[in-house]
Amino acid sequence: MSWFVTGTDTGVGKTWFSRLLVQALRGEGLNAAGYKPVCCGDRDDVAILAEASGGLDHDKVNPLWLKAGVAPKIAAMLGNVDIDVGSMIVAARQFQKEHETVVVEGAGGWRVPLAEGYDMADFARDLTLPVIVVVGNRLGALNHAILTVEDIRASDLEVAGLVLNNLQEEQDTAAITNKGVIEELTEAPILAEIIHSQDFLDVDPFLKLRG
Repeated sequence: MSWFVTGTDTGVGKTWFSRLLVQALRGEGLNAAGYKPVCCGDRDDVAILAEASGGLDHDKVNPLWLKAGVAPKIAAMLGNVDIDVGSMIVAARQFQKEHETVVVEGAGGWRVPLAEGYDMADFARDLTLPVIVVVGNRLGALNHAILTVEDIRASDLEVAGLVLNNLQEEQDTAAITNKGVIEELTEAPILAEIIHSQDFLDVDPFLKLRG
């Protein structure tokens, strides 16, 4: 079983969660690895995933690196790079063949544009992977989570579950109450709640997804 990890927005902790998940799975003896098909801006996220995956080569974890820290389609335009979607899909599938479990981390949010008429949602659909949604636990999270989950399902993909990531040490009223209603509103299970700076993950809910 592999998963595609998306977020309700950029900066909600997709890489932090993906690292924790890969490490937890490897701790169970699984050949798990993180994969970042496209990275824009600095490559810090790639380094984190590569280290969590047992020290893989950065170019293996991230075959497409665009230097501008903007959406992939715009970064490609600025860098005069032609994104070959077909090659991206082939590379991702080859990486999956080499590992028992792969955590594919998208760039930005669910509908971030990759190429003309093609976005991150299309890429996830072409990989046919169940999707884990990382929700930044803050004011507005409910709206973003509902819209993201609805669009994933409209793409005929499975929502494996949600991960509620607390972005601040102290929780305001919105952050405290979000967890109680988000499962009901999205009809998707919360697989984990990550407190600020948490450096571990209960892997059992994810092992159950694997069957």
